[in-house]
Amino acid sequence: MALEGELAAMMAAAQRGDAAAYRALLKACLPVVAGIARAQGVRGEAVDDVVQDTLMTVHAARASYDPARPFLPWLGAITRRRAIDRLRRAGRRPVEVHDPLAFEAEADPGPAPGAHLETRERGAALARAVAALPEGQRQAVEHLGLRELSLEETAALTGRTKGALKVNLHRAIKALRASLTREGE
Repeated sequence: MALEGELAAMMAAAQRGDAAAYRALLKACLPVVAGIARAQGVRGEAVDDVVQDTLMTVHAARASYDPARPFLPWLGAITRRRAIDRLRRAGRRPVEVHDPLAFEAEADPGPAPGAHLETRERGAALARAVAALPEGQRQAVEHLGLRELSLEETAALTGRTKGALKVNLHRAIKALRASLTREGE
């Protein structure tokens, strides 16, 4: 408890503007902060980083310390937060692990088995539905929808007006939707 009283007295003096007491406080905090960081699981050079981050936070938050309360719990809370921050940053680094079972259990990112069959069936159903459309609607779908030609290009190819092509496309889409919905049921 002697350390607690000394640290609290130095912090109170530092808050009153005593620079020597502040330097002594920071020096006395070094082993305490390092010990708390190690207890949190911080290892190696990262301990020094936690100590530095903690002392910087103590400096920035020194006005928030209440001299009527114990100093060590206040310092410990700051240190634990800085240690957790450091551990989180270290945990974000990818670590390569050799684990054949994990590799085998990983889902294949490619298409599901048989997906190409379903796609082919849908394409065939669409081709049948387009072929069953009246000539004007079929041409509008083929040129405007499938080949992605402009209205001007399609009008030149088919000899129809832009307005007629729009109407044909609208009717074709409506007919295709009805046809494909019936087929899917």
